[in-house]
Amino acid sequence: MKRGILFLLVFAFATVTIPARAQNNSGGIELQNFRYPFPVQYFNVTEQKQALRMAYMDVKPATPNGKTVLLLHGKNFSGAYWDSTATRLSAAGFRVIMPDQIGFGKSSKPTTFQYSFHLLAQNTKRLLDSLKIDSVYVLGHSMGGMLATRFALMYPQQVEKLILENPIGLEDYKRMVSYQSVDVLYAGELKQDVAKAKAYQQENYYGGAWKPAYDKWLALTTGWLSDKDYPIVAWNSALTSEMIVTQPVVYEFEKLTMPVLLIIGQRDRTALGKNLVPDSVKKTMGNYPALGKQTAQRIKKAQLVEIDNVGHLPHIESFELFIKPLLDFLSK
Repeated sequence: MKRGILFLLVFAFATVTIPARAQNNSGGIELQNFRYPFPVQYFNVTEQKQALRMAYMDVKPATPNGKTVLLLHGKNFSGAYWDSTATRLSAAGFRVIMPDQIGFGKSSKPTTFQYSFHLLAQNTKRLLDSLKIDSVYVLGHSMGGMLATRFALMYPQQVEKLILENPIGLEDYKRMVSYQSVDVLYAGELKQDVAKAKAYQQENYYGGAWKPAYDKWLALTTGWLSDKDYPIVAWNSALTSEMIVTQPVVYEFEKLTMPVLLIIGQRDRTALGKNLVPDSVKKTMGNYPALGKQTAQRIKKAQLVEIDNVGHLPHIESFELFIKPLLDFLSK
């Protein structure tokens, strides 16, 4: 997650004036020049008086086992980073659905929108309904873990099992971090550059290390920076950050009724707004070893898998240690 992203949206339909940027070689506002690992399809939705489209990948196995896994991406990513996960799940017989939520990846980037986890969950449900999928296993990473939790709370009869991989929102950020206005945070997004984005991911996701394999996932973020429409992307990033901060799921884990697997990389210390608080508070935030245990105790049918010396992205940083407990859980 990006540093310093915290603000309160004070009006339902926010309108932003988008400054012009010089046209440059970029990924395109809908990542038109970024190739996804599987064919991309689009689901049309009408939301808040505008026609939008939701990109998704639908990977069907050669030998189906009759089960479907829904993969929900994190804030700084898209469905594309599930490439290895989807390949292995498909080989095991699972159908795999990977949407890009509105505002992310190859999906629409509205200039006026009120984001909520409820709305994103409802859009995802509509996508599954259009594909005639009645039952799913749901896996969410980072922000996708918050969305997966909301989806499971809204549609418990449709979710057979829930998997949360280093989800954010295991603590209530707005109780620890002071308010910043949307204008200040949007301005901060406009100052983003490749070096800052890489430094943040290297420090917070990969424990200070960097491998060439990580470059393509960094490009999901940095590919927009030179685009003339990057301010629209930045605005959507600000709006979705507000959603994360003001719509916690941490108080509702007790309501989950399905079996839940928590996969927690133990080196992770991700937390929104850590750069805005004193060191005495900062060191208490994003303590995933403690947060994972606390969350597992609050969920009735929880199983906790702790992966040592792995950070915020187990399925990227240490795929084999991630995929084995996932497949074991899904096969039970």
